[in-house]
Amino acid sequence: MGYEIQGQVALVTGANRGIGKVILEGLLKEGAAKVYAAVRDTSSVAGLIDEYGDKVVPVEFDLTKPALIKNAAEVASDVSLVVNNAGVLKPTTALSEDAVESLEFEMTANVYGLMRVAQAFAPVLKANGGGALVQLNSVASLKNFPQFTTYCASKAASYSVTQALKDLLKEQGTLVVSVHPGPIATDMGHDAGFDEIAESPELVAEGIVAALKAGEFHVFPDSMAKDVGAAYHSFAENVIEAEMAEG
Repeated sequence: MGYEIQGQVALVTGANRGIGKVILEGLLKEGAAKVYAAVRDTSSVAGLIDEYGDKVVPVEFDLTKPALIKNAAEVASDVSLVVNNAGVLKPTTALSEDAVESLEFEMTANVYGLMRVAQAFAPVLKANGGGALVQLNSVASLKNFPQFTTYCASKAASYSVTQALKDLLKEQGTLVVSVHPGPIATDMGHDAGFDEIAESPELVAEGIVAALKAGEFHVFPDSMAKDVGAAYHSFAENVIEAEMAEG
């Protein structure tokens, strides 16, 4: 069963730039009544407020700070859609001297942060009719790239958690969507050296909107992602998305 965006209230983490900003704008174009922009620095969304007025509401947020996550859920108590876009990346291999420290940093934001967002917002979504939770995971959750070993490991973990949330939140009528972009033209993509192959973040926003409307779990929005998704399709359909009992 799909989720209709028209008239709904959403929250997007990391909404001040890159993919998050485009997602926020995409939701407003689809008729969302209001979008909370969950960001570290609330002044960074001033331009969005200038453009969209009171349809954009800034809220202080940081995936590494549990108190801010809980506070955001209290402030945004009217949301029925949460898009957890924020995340961190360090270009670290398994043999780098700081590999363990990098993985700890990425796990704290990309995995523990996701779990805390789910714990904080699941009751809110339930109270507001179920709604939807969207998690930005990446093709790196399915394929490890050695120069980004620790980031890939953290995204593999976040994808695993997302799979669990799909089943856990189904009981309360919450649709969960797992998004797996390839190289996207953002600041993070630039820092990772993806400029020559990066594609538009609008593809991600469009993919999320389409998946919400169709009630689909996986989103593979760009060229690389579509190639990975095509190769992964049978396993995803027959294992990840199938009803399977433990043991």
